[in-house]
Amino acid sequence: MKQIDRLRSLGLFDARVPRYTSYPTAPVFSPKVGASQQVAALSALDPTVPVSVYLHIPFCERLCWFCACRTQGVTTLSPVESYIGTLEQELALLRDTLPEGVRMGRMHWGGGTPTILPPALIHRLAQAVKAVIPPTEDWEFSVEIDPTMVDRPKIDALAAEGMNRASIGIQDFDPKVQQAIGRLQPFDITRACVEDLRAAGVRSLNADLVYGLPHQDAARLDDTVSKVLALAPDRIALFGYAHVPWVSKRQKLIDESALPREVERYQLAELAALRFREAGFDTIGIDHFARPDDGLAMAATSGRLRRNFQGYTDDTCPTLIGIGASSISRLPDGYIQNAAATPAYIQRIEAGQLAGARGHILSDDDRLRARAIEMIMCDFRLDLDALHDGFGAASDSLKPTLALVVDQFGDLVSLSGSALKIHPAGRALTRIIASAFDAHVPEGARYSQAS
Repeated sequence: MKQIDRLRSLGLFDARVPRYTSYPTAPVFSPKVGASQQVAALSALDPTVPVSVYLHIPFCERLCWFCACRTQGVTTLSPVESYIGTLEQELALLRDTLPEGVRMGRMHWGGGTPTILPPALIHRLAQAVKAVIPPTEDWEFSVEIDPTMVDRPKIDALAAEGMNRASIGIQDFDPKVQQAIGRLQPFDITRACVEDLRAAGVRSLNADLVYGLPHQDAARLDDTVSKVLALAPDRIALFGYAHVPWVSKRQKLIDESALPREVERYQLAELAALRFREAGFDTIGIDHFARPDDGLAMAATSGRLRRNFQGYTDDTCPTLIGIGASSISRLPDGYIQNAAATPAYIQRIEAGQLAGARGHILSDDDRLRARAIEMIMCDFRLDLDALHDGFGAASDSLKPTLALVVDQFGDLVSLSGSALKIHPAGRALTRIIASAFDAHVPEGARYSQAS
């Protein structure tokens, strides 16, 4: 309890801070930055440097209550087919904008539910992307998989188009928890999905879990972890449930009284993390785990771990091109997000323009702080000497904040020369420590809880 009391005193159970999948974070984006900046940045890309592509499929046959993603429910494939047509129009606009020769090192399909697409649409969409941005020889293609919305023909179609990494949505296997979040998903269906993915030659599987869900307790989560380990994934993401009903109205369907309290929530995360470590997984950042021979673990060991909108990654492509409604692009000059609402996105594309609706142009100080925060989030370390190599004397501007962090967090951190290190006992506070270096705190922004 002494450790928990210490963490409480430092704000772990009260603070609401960003997850820092970008810096600045999305609430900072402005409508003053949009399609014109998007065109300028894309047309100026170096065609010799591969890019990553993120493609958003916003449709679901069921809307899980816990989810805060940009999604919409459908009962037929008609709006999905129409949306694929709009994506093809956006790709045509990109073809006219990008320099000749740009190639794709990574592609990720997220949602929503990408596996809502039948095989014919999977082939059509994948080939449309590859026709505009051809893949490199060593490219990676990952897809978010809903085991209840996929079958062997869909998996075979994805594999035929090059999918070599799959991310399986699980959250929790306990029926009572599933009922409380509107996501019924029997273990047998998930196991069959995994078997089909392996049989199709998919070499890397990621499992997504969530702690802090309604009715979740130590026994239920422990049983879920055992089932997940039986599936033998290569990576695991263990996210804290973000209860933000002011952002996602469907979360109002969740009984708040059934949510674990702050300390119990923290203990659930610790329980699962211990089980994964005991099973031979390396801890990656604050909420990922990977087998030692996985690319993510090797990136963490070698200092190449990065953080983007999908969480931790070993993706080294400096540019991310977001395609589809609400997708965010990370471009050399900054971030640009497509119109978030699907009708608004479609309207912009059908008008013959790219769909960028808001964004942020990075200043030199933004770039410095972005790298400093990424160091903290990925390596539990902030090295001013390394920052000095990249940013020169400007890195000295972080020294006062560094001193404040050392003073506030005491022996949970240490300063050796010009390098700040977060010790294991303090790593639960990583997002709070990172937020100390955030120079953008938009008025009225409400983030998820830090624990």
